[in-house]
This record gives sequence, structure tokens and C-alpha cells, in this order.
Amino acid sequence: MTAAHRPHALPRGRRLQLPGEFLRVRNEGRRIVVGCLIVNWMETKRTGSRLGVVTSRKIGSAVIRNRARRLMRECFRRHAPALLQNVDLVMVARNSIGGRALEEVEHDYLAALHRGGLIEQPA
Repeated sequence: MTAAHRPHALPRGRRLQLPGEFLRVRNEGRRIVVGCLIVNWMETKRTGSRLGVVTSRKIGSAVIRNRARRLMRECFRRHAPALLQNVDLVMVARNSIGGRALEEVEHDYLAALHRGGLIEQPA
């Protein structure tokens, strides 16, 4: 199934994929911890923001890690237009993400973006 058949999918061009990209954001960017997320970001000159997600095996089984990735990607996809600048963003799931609903993860995500000055006001 291609991205054209999945209208809510995050296109490849909007994802961080190379290990060096994750390291650059982690080492040179800014970081905020809120609730079940750690959000690292770095301004970029490219058009459009990109997302990378990290889920450790410490979080739980593959089912839990995959759900955490889906929740984090959905938060980014929903609120990417509200970002005040183009950024490379890396979201790291913390242990407390297991069993959380989308609304709870979204609340932590928006709080982190607001504290980092990346959005005006959380919804």
C-alpha cells in the first residue's frame, strides 16, 4: 500500500531516517521533557518540518512500541501546520506512554511545543 492510498500517512520526505540526522538533532538541538515524551528539535532551512521517533525496548513489547510510534506520528501530523518555524523534530517515548490514549500523548506533545516556543498556544 503506497502513501497515495493512505491519506493520513507521513510521507517519506517528512521523516528523519538516517542515524546521523537523529544524532545531529540530539547533539546540536534543544530538548524538553514533558509527561510521556522527550522532544528534541533543531531549526532547519529546508521547507517543511521532519519527524523522527524513537521507542526503546524498555517501553515494552513490539505491540506497545508500534502503538507509541503511531501515536507520536499522529500528533506531529495533526499539528505540523501550527509550527512557527521549520524544524527537524525527534520524539522519544518514555515508559509512561504505554496504555495512554491519543489525547493524553497529544496534550504532552502540545505542552512541549508550547514550552519550546514552537507553537503559539496549545489547544
